[in-house]
Amino acid sequence: MEVTSARRSFFGDIGFWADRTALHEAASHGRALQLKQLIDSGESVNLVTLDNITPLHDACIQGQSQCVRLLLDAGAQVDIRTVHGSTPLCCACAAGSLDSAKLLLEHGATVNPSLTALTASPLHEACIQGNSDCAKLMIDNGARLEAFDIYFGTPLHAACAKEHIDCAKILLNAGARVNAARFHETALHHAAKVENVDLIEMLVEFGGNVYARDSLGKKPIDYARPGSPAALRLEFYEKTPLSLQQLSRVSLRIMLGTKALEVVPKLQISHRIIDYLCYH
Repeated sequence: MEVTSARRSFFGDIGFWADRTALHEAASHGRALQLKQLIDSGESVNLVTLDNITPLHDACIQGQSQCVRLLLDAGAQVDIRTVHGSTPLCCACAAGSLDSAKLLLEHGATVNPSLTALTASPLHEACIQGNSDCAKLMIDNGARLEAFDIYFGTPLHAACAKEHIDCAKILLNAGARVNAARFHETALHHAAKVENVDLIEMLVEFGGNVYARDSLGKKPIDYARPGSPAALRLEFYEKTPLSLQQLSRVSLRIMLGTKALEVVPKLQISHRIIDYLCYH
């Protein structure tokens, strides 16, 4: 494929500004042989479009892990950002490409890039799209559970707003603060807005505060349609406090924080209680 005409003016240390090239096309469509031929012919793997998108971004967006490997081995910059601030790892997590994400991490990708007004963290991206395997990988590699983006808030806010229960459970089990607030709005407010009863029940089990008020003075129940299953469940929780047993579990988990799943199995107590404390 002929390379699209490119305006090659060197820009700092990030490569060349260019229109979309054959390298981008090959990476995006998973044409690994063509990509290797282009690389071997001397094409720069760090060519960028006017939006600062590299072939590595394109490969990650499409989940083309074989092309990701070729580009990284050829010297592609692992943390280069688009004009919107997205790194290749953000793209891989948004696409749910676990293999691509692992390759990027092996090549030193930053798990917690600085957040901008236009972008979220790789963990946010995984939770927004419901890619629980990528979310777990990010957490295992030190992703900040309370990283705060302007649009959603924490990754837990994002998972609940998008109704991704698996991601929300992974975050909560990892020690994410269930009552963390964005403008006083908690994850439970988001669950109530989307009227997801399963999410509501899980958040409350992990200590979600049904009485929390947002910046408008509204509780979660105020966002559920009157008489809906979600509203009835929240009404039940408001009238029925957690048992002492449940409160003890919540208190212990809060105290242990992100170390809970590491510490609890080592306690000299019955397996049944360990399972309870770990929400198994």
